[in-house]
Amino acid sequence: MNLIDQINKKSLNPNVEKWDKFRTGDTVAVHVKIPDGDKFRIQVFEGTCIAMKEKGGLNGNFRVRKISSGMGVERVFPFHCPNVEKVTVVNQGKSRRAKHFYLRDRKGKSARIAIDYTQRND
Repeated sequence: MNLIDQINKKSLNPNVEKWDKFRTGDTVAVHVKIPDGDKFRIQVFEGTCIAMKEKGGLNGNFRVRKISSGMGVERVFPFHCPNVEKVTVVNQGKSRRAKHFYLRDRKGKSARIAIDYTQRND
């Protein structure tokens, strides 16, 4: 198991500890490195986090959904992807669910999640 742990440590993203703590239902801005010729630029994908799998784990990921030009767009970001620069929380959602897949079928005001104005400790 020691050899497997050493291999896994090499693929961990060191920026994960610097990210804001977020949960499903939160509106997050994900800063992603996009190759642009021989350079990289940062593109921000802002939307609602609708699912998380193995939070912080090596195989873990989170799914972010936004509405772009009237069409829903979802992206899955692995926690330890080297292209994810940082994640910041824009709004904390008041959520009682672990997965928010029901938002896919909703439009307009019914596709919103209430904002949590109380301070929560993660």
